[in-house]
Amino acid sequence: MKLRYALVLSGTLLISMQTAQAAVDMAKGDALAKASNCMACHAIDRKLVGPAYQDVAKKYKGDNSAEAKLVKKVKEGGSGVWGQIPMPANSPKVSDADIKILVEWVLAH
Repeated sequence: MKLRYALVLSGTLLISMQTAQAAVDMAKGDALAKASNCMACHAIDRKLVGPAYQDVAKKYKGDNSAEAKLVKKVKEGGSGVWGQIPMPANSPKVSDADIKILVEWVLAH
């Protein structure tokens, strides 16, 4: 009985730790979006020059390749997905690590 309890407790702790590590740091993403001037063209809940982050998250919900697609788009820029106004490339001025955090943050909306 004690062994079973210990195993259940260990499993629960392991799952909790993984969930905490996988959680998106929303404050960091928000700060990066502001510092990288993303908010000049995007808002969380409404279209400005570019799409609202909530609309991006909704469009890519359930798409397992969404993160990779959006990382590429943020790095290289592009147009045509949300209209004809191009999004400028953000690499190398924004690091790969920060772009990944930004994309995770966008998808969490």
